[in-house]
Amino acid sequence: MEPRRIGRLNSLVGGLSLEFSWVKHVVHYVVSRQNMDGGYAFCQGLESNAQDTYYGLAILELLGVAFPNFEKTVEWLHSFTPYDLYSHYYLAKALRICREEPDMEKLRGFILSLPVVHGGLMVDSVYIEAASELLPVYMALELAGLADVKVDRDKLIDRLLGFKNLDGGFGVGHYSSLNATYHAVASLHSLGFPVRSLGETISYVRACEKPSGGFTATPRSYGVYMEHTYYGISILNLMGENPRFPEETATFIFNCQNSNGGFARSNLGISTFEDTFYAVNTLKKIGKL
Repeated sequence: MEPRRIGRLNSLVGGLSLEFSWVKHVVHYVVSRQNMDGGYAFCQGLESNAQDTYYGLAILELLGVAFPNFEKTVEWLHSFTPYDLYSHYYLAKALRICREEPDMEKLRGFILSLPVVHGGLMVDSVYIEAASELLPVYMALELAGLADVKVDRDKLIDRLLGFKNLDGGFGVGHYSSLNATYHAVASLHSLGFPVRSLGETISYVRACEKPSGGFTATPRSYGVYMEHTYYGISILNLMGENPRFPEETATFIFNCQNSNGGFARSNLGISTFEDTFYAVNTLKKIGKL
């Protein structure tokens, strides 16, 4: 690591106790992947992109760490041209973390072109990289709230509840997954629906919770991964519930931290900003940060 970067890292995280020394490794991972233009990429040598820049900033914000080269980051964000739902979402969220605003006229125009504003849920043509079929709905609703665009609340609540299956989970085609359940519950919460009333959904989430730590994608799955653990803890948090196995879950998460400081999807994967955000966010929710 370059001496200049070491000095910058120490100034950002100085004073952390030994108990939270893992945080220094996370900050090193994020800061060392900031490009000269101020943006971020999860892997050194890649061009800056909106998704990693959002997650990089969000991780540092969760850790209470100052943003390095802040002015350059803001400049890069304002120079970035969004081209789809994903890029609009990550750009707007990153700018909001920086206490900056996107081009609201363009953003509102884009949001008003989306079916979700009028009660459509965009689940028939899912983005290839979508974590679930309801992720585009969740993103669109967050953007609408950020840009103060009114949506057909009652129609959207009815449509979302229509994806609730007999097992209590949510998903298209009567197939539930923790991913879709999170995006449905979070969307309903943003619309003002009392999600704590969804008792069967809490039972579904509990069925995905593993005594050895973490969560699986469905109750009958075996593999525990970072994103499912984040979704499970986040749903319980929205519903005013606590995990049954917080210590075991924390152990699973820490076992996913690689030597470069970032977290992976499992204890065998490569570090990504997305998984690192999920890890830090979840650790904070369960009182480990």
